[in-house]
Amino acid sequence: MQVASRRRGRIRRWLLLEPLSRGWRAAIFAAGGAALGLAIVAARIANATSYLSDAPGACINCHVMTDAYATWERGSHGLAAACSDCHVPHTGLAAAYAFKAADGGRHSYVFTLRREPQVLRLSRGAEPVIQANCLRCHGDLVAMTRPAAGGRRCWDCHMNIHGRSRSLSSSPAALRPRLPPAGLDWMKKGLPP
Repeated sequence: MQVASRRRGRIRRWLLLEPLSRGWRAAIFAAGGAALGLAIVAARIANATSYLSDAPGACINCHVMTDAYATWERGSHGLAAACSDCHVPHTGLAAAYAFKAADGGRHSYVFTLRREPQVLRLSRGAEPVIQANCLRCHGDLVAMTRPAAGGRRCWDCHMNIHGRSRSLSSSPAALRPRLPPAGLDWMKKGLPP
């Protein structure tokens, strides 16, 4: 009992930064508060809560995805499936959110630092997810062809799912969807609708 009590006391002292001087504690707590505040503002501006849903509009929070969204919206999948139906695993809720978090973190890193390639490609982790989802919906149609045999993926033949070319400039004349509102209300005042 005393060991547990001592351990809790030690943890409490470190959480409150008691070993440090009062000035250092104030500086660390102020920096932590500022970082938390900036994180909240960034999450609000990025419309971060939209990623918890399966709404296709969340996918165009990133401007580089507007071509993919436009080709999905006007293609055959736009009538029957959302982005997450193809791009997120359907093996359980925990797997879906874990994949969305990992893939979203990767996307955030790449797009925030402007490291996106001209031609967008699937990550190694995304390929088996999309292949499984193709077969989940279309498995009865391809039972005789076995598209996964020999390492072939469905999109090796059906490469026009998001258009023939997957370049960021592949469809400059496409009717792009209106981007969802972003930013804080006070930032939008005075901007044209």
